[in-house]
Amino acid sequence: MYGFEALTFNIHGGYLEAIVRGHRSGLLTAADYNNLCQCETLDDIKMHLSATEYGPYLQNEPSPLHTTTIVEKCTLKLVEDYKHMLCQATEPLATFLEYITYGHMIDNVVLIVTGTLHERDVQELLEKCHPLGMFDSIATLAVAQNMRELYRLVLVDTPLAPYFSECITSEDLDDMNIEIMRNTLYKAYLEDFYKFCQKLGGATAEIMSDLLSFEADRRAVNITINSIGTELTRDDRKKLYSSFGLLYPYGHEELAVCEDIDQVRGVMEKYPPYQSIFAKLSYGESQMLDKAFYEEEVKRLCLAFEQQFHYGVFFAYMRLREQEIRNLMWISECVAQNQKSRVHDSVVFIF
Repeated sequence: MYGFEALTFNIHGGYLEAIVRGHRSGLLTAADYNNLCQCETLDDIKMHLSATEYGPYLQNEPSPLHTTTIVEKCTLKLVEDYKHMLCQATEPLATFLEYITYGHMIDNVVLIVTGTLHERDVQELLEKCHPLGMFDSIATLAVAQNMRELYRLVLVDTPLAPYFSECITSEDLDDMNIEIMRNTLYKAYLEDFYKFCQKLGGATAEIMSDLLSFEADRRAVNITINSIGTELTRDDRKKLYSSFGLLYPYGHEELAVCEDIDQVRGVMEKYPPYQSIFAKLSYGESQMLDKAFYEEEVKRLCLAFEQQFHYGVFFAYMRLREQEIRNLMWISECVAQNQKSRVHDSVVFIF
């Protein structure tokens, strides 16, 4: 399975692997989260974060603080870490790091197109975009009326261009079409990233195929649950599933015909890694499913650090940092809205 990574990896990747493992040691621990959950105000949260790697980013923020400010500054830390690594990276690591941002690009495109459809101000939408998914012509997305125009006017010059071949239609953009576009793009992106990792071979291929397969399977489950009761046909649903993962191909056949959450559960319980996720949920319940999936993902991401000489650690670090920011956003919102009883509902402990 493994080649001679240990002999040659450190020539180009050693410095950055050391950097990313250093960043990983700066992630918040269970003790940090327990302290944060005791906070009474957002200023208390800022005080607790001042002793972490987020301290320098929040120190000059005046009171009263807002949740959006905390999330923005924490995201800035992630972006700066990423840009530093990208500047230092040589091929093929530079391409691998760029692949990590394509998911954010897709989300930004969908956010702006949906916002424009609902007549929101473009400047306001741009502020909500994730900084890792920005590209030069993003503001001009607002002029497109259908998928064909969206591709021809804007996206043809971006890294997302190859993924658009499956969803270029002349249909006008509406909420349903935009959601189908998001999932079609994501499917093409995940398949492309998976092929790229397989081409790299060695430990990177093994670890990333596990992480990307989990992502593909989670999306398949979410697409199924979200499309129950909509006009999306079984064939359309099946077209949105990625062509790899533990559920491919037989699980996809079964998911495509599911009519309710309990049928989805029946399909997933046939696969041992997902049995434990659904065992945490009571029948007919899907609210806690996201948290159960996040917890499983965090476990897998942490395992990526147990091995050396591979690129999976960069993907794992970015995802863990994003999860940490989601945790901080939830805790901040609960504190700001005086809902401290719910503070543990959505926090996923990382270490």
